[in-house]
Amino acid sequence: MKNNANQFIQSADEALRDPDIQKAVPYGTKLGFDKRISAMYEFGEEHGEALRDEASQIKRRTLANLPALLEEAEKNLLKNGFKVLWAKDEDEANQLILEIAEKHQVKLAVKSKSMATEEIGVNESLEAAGIEVVETDLGEFIVQLAEERPSHIVVPIVHKTKESIQKTLEEKAGMPPTEDPLAMTRFARAYLREKFLKADLGISGANFVVAETGSIGLVMNEGNGRFVTSLPKVHIALVGIEKVVATLSEYATLTQILPRSATGQTITVYTNLINGPKRPHESDGAEEIYLIFLDNGRSEIYQSDYAESLACIRCGACLNACPVYDVTGGHAYGWVYPGPIGSVITPLLQGLENAHTLPYACTLCGLCKDVCPVEIDLPHFLLNLRKDVVQTQKGNWMWSAGIAGWAWIMKHPKLYRWGGKAAARVLSWIPLKELPAPFNAWTDHHTLPTFAEKSFTELWEEHKEGQNE
Repeated sequence: MKNNANQFIQSADEALRDPDIQKAVPYGTKLGFDKRISAMYEFGEEHGEALRDEASQIKRRTLANLPALLEEAEKNLLKNGFKVLWAKDEDEANQLILEIAEKHQVKLAVKSKSMATEEIGVNESLEAAGIEVVETDLGEFIVQLAEERPSHIVVPIVHKTKESIQKTLEEKAGMPPTEDPLAMTRFARAYLREKFLKADLGISGANFVVAETGSIGLVMNEGNGRFVTSLPKVHIALVGIEKVVATLSEYATLTQILPRSATGQTITVYTNLINGPKRPHESDGAEEIYLIFLDNGRSEIYQSDYAESLACIRCGACLNACPVYDVTGGHAYGWVYPGPIGSVITPLLQGLENAHTLPYACTLCGLCKDVCPVEIDLPHFLLNLRKDVVQTQKGNWMWSAGIAGWAWIMKHPKLYRWGGKAAARVLSWIPLKELPAPFNAWTDHHTLPTFAEKSFTELWEEHKEGQNE
């Protein structure tokens, strides 16, 4: 997928002027935020925080032993009848998928929701080879019809209003006019059932891979995931290498905290463990299952100071909490992963030079860390990435020069005090709403503060003098 992350400021400006985004996104994120609190602390704050701590420890143990766990997972997956493949990057992953599709003479592929397939552009790759691809998650289906991309990790159409969804279904899928959400859902369900029955290939991701049992775990709220993984004769699961967990017990913990954080549910409607292709005595299931472990830059992250970011379980809680995402929506971030986690992993996966604006798409309020179910310190990573931007000179040279000048002034107390007084006097004589060029780049997006008549230092000195009298 094309990366436009460095266009964040321009895209955010457009989003702020989009009435649908300003109506739909705040409503959706608040709903998700509130439901998470209710579900996470259903049995009290102590229980909720204990669950977070346990999940955090599981993911960190996993990362500490990741190479060994991947080997164990491969061994047990093969024992269960999976065909395990490894892809170092998106080109290799797409080539493997195309080879499987060619081998099985695939004409139609159905997909369940998967961020990894979005990351490498599976749809575009298959369609270029003449294969029809249909997204079957309701939100992803609507996004595909609208020729857009998901704007949220969990809720792909959080940026859309009911009216825009209705218009898309009527114009792109031939739905009879209706304003009833249930009728829209029934139409989509009937439309997709035909695709499920005709599909040659099912493509999914996986929320977790259990090394101990050689199983893939999927959590979902729509039956489409089961159709995708059981009706077509061939099933491909594309999974990031960080999705492995050691034991079934750890999987059980993570499947409790993921829905609480993602959708505010105690458990999702469907929680599936797939233990291999269909056995002779079984009536359904794929006859062949390929599991592709995707690296695509994850190994480099694993060896960096940002390895903890791989603990992410893709719940989207940080997006629902983020005040920046709340007003910009997901498309402004310019790539697959939006919000605070996207502002961290997009520069890491795509290169800092291709996403140097994203570490600044943050107020550093810290809410993303407070809601993260595995306690990733996202604000710390965003600060470190800002440092990396400056050190690698990927940012704006004027900003870097301004910070260097500010640092120099800060080292000279007399100059600092004189500068503060001078600025206060000038701005009190000539009230400004914005700074002149080139400094207006700052006031284009910030309100110019009002300078106090006296600095804090002056007020403090007067206070001390008053105490001594």
